[in-house]
Amino acid sequence: MLKMNALSKVYRTEMVETYALRNFNLQVKEGEFVAVTGPSGSGKTTFLTIAGLLEAFSGGTYELDGVDVSRMNDTQRSRIRNEKIGFIFQAFNLIPDLNVLDNIEVPLRYRGMGAAERKKRAADALARVGLSARAKHYPAELSGGQQQRVAIARALAGEPRLLLADEPTGNLDSSMARSVMDLLEELHRDGATIVMVTHDPQLAARAQRNVHVIDGQVVDIAAELHLDPGLLRQASPATQG
Repeated sequence: MLKMNALSKVYRTEMVETYALRNFNLQVKEGEFVAVTGPSGSGKTTFLTIAGLLEAFSGGTYELDGVDVSRMNDTQRSRIRNEKIGFIFQAFNLIPDLNVLDNIEVPLRYRGMGAAERKKRAADALARVGLSARAKHYPAELSGGQQQRVAIARALAGEPRLLLADEPTGNLDSSMARSVMDLLEELHRDGATIVMVTHDPQLAARAQRNVHVIDGQVVDIAAELHLDPGLLRQASPATQG
């Protein structure tokens, strides 16, 4: 589903070059649930924005669902992003002046999808996250956990091949965070491919596989900490990313 090989991202000024990612290697198979962890500034968010085709990379290769995106222009990347990727953000990113159902429909409008199909998809996605009764409510009338469920429904309505979640529980209390993670696990059991960036080791432990990033590179956690790999839950080998 996702394959990055020797990927790099360099930010340049007149005086200095800063590597956000360096020789970054990662493969995510269809149907996997992968948690990406690492300290602040390690490159997790840069990886996610590149994975979501929101940002270009400086070197290496990136294949998404078997397609090399390296040579795509902005228009082509936008189309692939809209059709194949669903985003779940920490801040929900709901439009306050639109009700729940209309918020879910917004990305579908950019596809030129007809009104009847948009409404059906939005209603189905809302039912899947258990919020059909809130369809006409506005974001301010919902709890944080409910807003995040709407954000997940918005991502699901596009029937994406890949779900990218950036700290999806970061703005939630522990009870709401568990509820959102329960939903993500349910989606994974139903076949969704999910890549989640998180700083919370308890949440990361609920993913199928963990990938750790330090200084813009994927690392073998056991080797870094000099621990028995058997003590670490599904830590990813550096060769697999």
